[in-house]
Amino acid sequence: MGFRKPLDGGWGWVIVVVSFFTQFLCYGSPLAVGVLYVEWLDVFGEGKGKTAWVGSLANGIGLLASPVCSICVSSFGARPVAIFSGFMVAGGLMMSSFAPNIYFLYISYGIVVGLGCGLLYTATVTITCHYFDKRRGLALGLISTGSSVGLFIYAALQRELIDLYGLDGCLLIVGALSLNILACGSLMRPLESSNSPPPEKTCVDKVTDQCFVYREKEKTVEENISILEKGYINEKCMNHVSDYKQEGVLAKSVLSSINVNEKDSYKKKVVEQTNFCKQLAKRKWQVYLNYWEETVVLFKNKVFSALFVAILLFDIGGFPPSLLMEDVARSASVNEDDYHMPLISILGIMTAVGKLTLGILADFKWVNTLYLYVTTLLMTGVALFAIPFAKSYLTLAILSGFLGFLTGNWSIFPYVTTKTVGIEKLTHAYGVLMFFAGLGNSLGPPIVGWFYDWTQEYDTAFYFSGFCVLLGGFLLLLAALPCWNACTNQSSKLPPNTYSYKVASSA
Repeated sequence: MGFRKPLDGGWGWVIVVVSFFTQFLCYGSPLAVGVLYVEWLDVFGEGKGKTAWVGSLANGIGLLASPVCSICVSSFGARPVAIFSGFMVAGGLMMSSFAPNIYFLYISYGIVVGLGCGLLYTATVTITCHYFDKRRGLALGLISTGSSVGLFIYAALQRELIDLYGLDGCLLIVGALSLNILACGSLMRPLESSNSPPPEKTCVDKVTDQCFVYREKEKTVEENISILEKGYINEKCMNHVSDYKQEGVLAKSVLSSINVNEKDSYKKKVVEQTNFCKQLAKRKWQVYLNYWEETVVLFKNKVFSALFVAILLFDIGGFPPSLLMEDVARSASVNEDDYHMPLISILGIMTAVGKLTLGILADFKWVNTLYLYVTTLLMTGVALFAIPFAKSYLTLAILSGFLGFLTGNWSIFPYVTTKTVGIEKLTHAYGVLMFFAGLGNSLGPPIVGWFYDWTQEYDTAFYFSGFCVLLGGFLLLLAALPCWNACTNQSSKLPPNTYSYKVASSA
């Protein structure tokens, strides 16, 4: 069925609410994994770089698998994917409570929970973009604050649960809470036109149905007719064989002719099904070719190419603070009496504020979302350079809040992607970009941890992180300069369904 025009309201607000709680429940523990990270360091006694892989995998593997997640959402819909992923997140968290070593956590917490979060994120973003057009920035900002509020609450919740029930009990309780994702996923009604008749299938689609849906009824009827004919003839032969021997000879000839007809019919069916499967294979192969051709076309857009570099470098450098800030404070010998609130909680609540604020700004016509996104990247790089100079709880808290607010640029990233490639290619393009984001998420914390294991201090690691984020921001700014638009118009046309950024345009 074809999609209706985005409603910008109505059931769309229900989608926003359930998507908010979905991200709250699935991302609360993985984003607040810094609290668990400190406990895992003490329990398993591994190095910081090795232990950091657990949290980085949980936040990166879902993004690495974004192309697969996009295909799943496109093929099955947001509702089934959300329900299935709820079981994955809850099961992975509960399995992690029985982890005997750090390697088991790589699978249970890193891969299972991470992949479930990736599927849920793709499902919530995709269905929200379908329901909203004019208010898309606000809607995306609202749902993306769910993960930030989850980070704020789960950071304190997991610390309290660890004090009361231990690390294992904490993971079991958090896993049980994640089962509420199933209720949220059941409300993700697809935006389809129920009044309009379904479009007529093409010949190739009919071939697919015929290949996969075997015509059991026709086969059963033919077999029944054949069996009845054989039974009738055999019964007739047995009743009259003593009196009419010639009829027995005639019956044998009839049976042989029926067998010949059955063989011919069977051969026709085999040939027919073989042709169907050949055409199906050609169709599937053409789908794969089209996917890679569309990917190549996407990278011909200079803004999209710069986006994938920027998101990769941003996640390499910008993600480690959310995982390691608690250990940074412990390494700086911060006085526990001054430790009024977990730094991860401050980072989380300010991320929610940043997502909501930046999402609202993205809806203003005079705001160019690409330049807004570039500004957040450059400011994040500067803040990362300042972390080595923070030696007190107050300065670390201020930097955590500042970094959290800037990390809220995740709410406008789908908006920028939509304006860059068009709503038709959003799922495809977003899956490709999230793959590189996941690669950055997976590599960032271990790299910072290895820097610490090598130098026994975090200064060099955060200098490296700040450089990565600044480099990505400058490359994206260079690709978005207005002078390139004139060159592009003179040389060649832009690929279809793309968006060219200009200084005076509304993004």
